[in-house]
Amino acid sequence: MKELLRKLRKYEIQIRKAINSHMQGDFRSIFKGSGLEFDDVRPYQYGDDIRTIDWNVSAKGHGTFVKTFREEKEQTVFFLLDVSASGDIGNPGRTKADVSREICGVLALSSVKESSHVGLICFSDIKEKYLKPTKGHSQAYEIVSSLARLKPVSKKTDLSRAIAFALNVIRRRSVVILISDFIDEGYFHNLKSLARRHDLVVIHVSDKRETRLPSLGIIPVADKESGKTLWVNTSFGGFRNKIANRFNSRRSELEDFCRKHQINYLSLDTEEDYVPRLLKLFRMRNKSMKAS
Repeated sequence: MKELLRKLRKYEIQIRKAINSHMQGDFRSIFKGSGLEFDDVRPYQYGDDIRTIDWNVSAKGHGTFVKTFREEKEQTVFFLLDVSASGDIGNPGRTKADVSREICGVLALSSVKESSHVGLICFSDIKEKYLKPTKGHSQAYEIVSSLARLKPVSKKTDLSRAIAFALNVIRRRSVVILISDFIDEGYFHNLKSLARRHDLVVIHVSDKRETRLPSLGIIPVADKESGKTLWVNTSFGGFRNKIANRFNSRRSELEDFCRKHQINYLSLDTEEDYVPRLLKLFRMRNKSMKAS
C-alpha cells in the first residue's frame, strides 16, 4: 500500500509540474468542464451570443430570451473503473488492471487538491464498489486504498449496466472519467446518454497480447471472464490477423463514436508511459474549453 502511494504521488507531482509549466498553473480547468452552470433567463440584447438563446422560453411568444450562467465554485469528478477479469492481462505489476487503478489514483489525488468532490464506481457486470463524492485528501486516500484492497466478486463485464448505474446515481453534471478495456458490446446507447449529461472522458487501456500473439504453435488460451480454456494454433497467420483486426476494429469504432459525440478519448497500452499521454489529453481539453 505504501509503495503504491509513493508511486502515485510521484506521478501526480510529475503531472502537476508539467501542467503548471504549460498552463500557467491553470490546473483547475482540467476538472472543471464548462465551468458554468445554468442560472436564469433574461431578454435578448444586441450582441448576445445566439447560442445562448433559450428557444423553449422564446417560443412562448413573449420575446427572445437568453440563458444566463454562473461560475461553478466546485466541480464533481466521478471515476468509473472496470475491474472485470479481462484486466488481468499483462506483465506482473503492469496489467491492464494495474495501470487502470494507477491512473484512477493519480487523477483522484490531483483533483482533490483543486477542491473537487471525487466519487468512485468500480464495476464488473455488477457494482463492485461505490464511494459517494466528497472533498478532501482523506477521500483521495480512501479511493486509493479501496482500489488496492478490492477483490472483485464477478469476473464478467457489463458496461451498459455500469453506465446505467452511473446515470442513476450521478445527478449533478460532473466530469466523468470512464476507464476500461471496453471488451464488451451493446453499451453505445448508454454511453451516448452519459456524454449528454456529463463531461465525459474515456480512457481505453489495452495490452499488446491482445493484438500481437507470438507464433507458439497450438497452445491453451484462457478466457479470464468465462473461465473457459480454448486450444488455438497461434502459428496460423490467419488466426493472429483475425485477432488483431477485431481489436483494431473495436478500438476504431469506439474512437469514432467518441469523436462524433464530443467525448474526450485516450487509448493507452500497458507498456506506455501514460503520464505524457494524460498531459496531452489535458492540454487538448484546456484549449477546447478556452475556445468554447
